[in-house]
Parts: sequence; C-alpha cells; structure tokens
Amino acid sequence: MEGKKFAMLLMLLTTVLTSAAQLLYKAGSASLSFDILSILANIPLLAGLALYALGAVLMIKAFKAGEVTVLYPIVATSYIWVSLFSIPLFGEKISSLQWSGILAVVIGVVIISRSSNGKAQAEVIA
Repeated sequence: MEGKKFAMLLMLLTTVLTSAAQLLYKAGSASLSFDILSILANIPLLAGLALYALGAVLMIKAFKAGEVTVLYPIVATSYIWVSLFSIPLFGEKISSLQWSGILAVVIGVVIISRSSNGKAQAEVIA
C-alpha cells in the first residue's frame, strides 16, 4: 500500500514538472524563430525539455511501483496545474465553465484514488 501511495505522489510530481515544461514552452515560443541557433539559445525551451525528460523518468518509476489504471488518470491533473499557473504567468483568465472542468478533474482523480484504496483493502482481507 505504501508503494502505491508513493507511486501516486510521484505521478503527481510528474504532472507538476511536465506542466511547468509546457509553460516554459509557451514562454520560449514568444521569442522563437525556427533556426537551430535560436532553438539552442532559447533557455525556457531547453528548460522545458529538461523538465519533460525528468518527468518521463519519474513517470517510469511511478509505473513500476503502481497500477497504470490508477496512476494514468493523475496525468489529467496537468490541466489543473497549467490552468492555475497560466493566471499569474501569462495573465490568462479562467471562465466559470473552465473552473467547473477543473473541479470535475479533481473529483475524478479523488474517486479513482479512493477506489484504488478500497480495492487494496479488499485484497488484504481476502
């Protein structure tokens, strides 16, 4: 059970890192021209690539310790992180419909997490 909780926390960290990578891609795209020197000199873009690589390593470790049916829905939380971080970083506005979607993602992840805990407890009892 502890391994599964660790895997879930690791996957949550992965989503934060990959969401930060997406935000760095957006920041880097503002000054991007598509030539190799511009790409290699674009620090936000390179930092985003590094965070994606780190996120991939952490995701693999999470999958090793947990169930894909429980862990992969946590990836949906990346929509939450990107939306929340876009407000202060890019001045984006979130509509009430978008807030409803964020709430639906949170509820879905909580339901999946709880169903996983119930399944693990049922397996221990049996």
